[in-house]
Amino acid sequence: MLLRHTPIEISARGALTINPAKTCQPVGAMYAALGIHKCLPHSHGSQGCCAYHRSALTRHYKDPVMATTSSFTEGASVFGGQANLLDSISNVFALYDPDVIAVHTTCLSEVIGDDMSQIIAKAEREGKIPRGKRVFHANTPSFKGSHVTGFANMVQGMVSACATRSEGPRRHVNLIPGFVEPSDMAEIRRIVEVMGVRHILFPDTSEVVNGPLTGKFRMYPRGGTTLADLTRSGDGLFTVGLGRAASTPAAKLLDTKCKVPCEVLELPIGVRATDAFVDTLRKVAGVHVPEALTVERGQTVDVMADMLQYFHGKTVALAGDPDHLLPLAQFLADLDMRVLYAVTGTPTGPRFERRMREVAGGDVVVRQGPGADLFLLHQLIKNRKPDLLFGNTYAKYIARDEGVPLLRMGFPIYDRVGHQYFPIVGYRGALRLLERMLNVILDQQDRDAPEESFELVM
Repeated sequence: MLLRHTPIEISARGALTINPAKTCQPVGAMYAALGIHKCLPHSHGSQGCCAYHRSALTRHYKDPVMATTSSFTEGASVFGGQANLLDSISNVFALYDPDVIAVHTTCLSEVIGDDMSQIIAKAEREGKIPRGKRVFHANTPSFKGSHVTGFANMVQGMVSACATRSEGPRRHVNLIPGFVEPSDMAEIRRIVEVMGVRHILFPDTSEVVNGPLTGKFRMYPRGGTTLADLTRSGDGLFTVGLGRAASTPAAKLLDTKCKVPCEVLELPIGVRATDAFVDTLRKVAGVHVPEALTVERGQTVDVMADMLQYFHGKTVALAGDPDHLLPLAQFLADLDMRVLYAVTGTPTGPRFERRMREVAGGDVVVRQGPGADLFLLHQLIKNRKPDLLFGNTYAKYIARDEGVPLLRMGFPIYDRVGHQYFPIVGYRGALRLLERMLNVILDQQDRDAPEESFELVM
């Protein structure tokens, strides 16, 4: 196999990343922009950059992803891309008629030093942005951060450009869902609607990258947060951000810009994190928790209790985004499972490591940032093999080489479907995670069982 020469001895690597446990900022920025209705993402760089970002999202969601590019050539690479972007804005509005153009930078435009605010202001002065249309941007260099950072920067750019405070009443709650699947965004919205909370969810990619096949091409699917709602986010009663790495910058900017108080929670993965989300909504919106959610929670806890014998003592390795790993580790701990390794390519600071040790125990190995790659995870697994591995499609090579069952989760997932349509957040999502983990564990037990121990009822 491809990774069979990975050495078991772990040595320090100061300037080398092998098989990174992340992808680049513009991918996350493009995904966030797709969550705004009639928004066309625009890559300010070369055609190749835009093609890669679109390809990564298209392969993950199995849906076409529309985006435009400034098409840098040698001239723009030397003298700057202002002329390219000004022409792009004019042409995109004329040809494709979006409500919004969301511009994200690339390595090339960042190294050159293009001043995006100045260029967009110039486009407005020259009448290249039609009345009622908007252009906002995010600085997303690929050489730092990750796709999670790019998502966070783009959502912060939405707030900076669009959120406006008025003198009207404050009745709705803003929800920033973080870098999650469209199925997860739909489930977050369903929970809030079941609780009867007025809300604005942004961005919202449900029915955008997981829309139905109708036989007709739609340049702009019907899903996504409208520009009007994005503007009204400044009149929110409260903001709930989900996932600290992806949602904190936008939530805090809404607070400082429009005086909308905020709280940033873990993604509602598992029972405890969902409880915290539901309880926060209950308090800030002044509503009661409906019986329907209580039933869903009870069903999930029932399965946890019934099947605890199969989870107890199992060891797990995790690779993915920090916003996923923390609540997932808590959920696994509640199932009496033990997390051995937690690896994320997203730089998150000491708080992530501290919280992971609080949740998973002091002996968990936690790595983050550029040096925290899948090569390191493979070495760790060679030193002590877990019972289960969580990771994206790239982790399948480790799973195959080491004979460890893989549960696919995170971004990207190229070789399976379902993540677009079935959530892992909320009580329903926790129930699905339980079912998937049980299937993997019991399938492995069936495969490994000797003839005399191959049981009908396990």
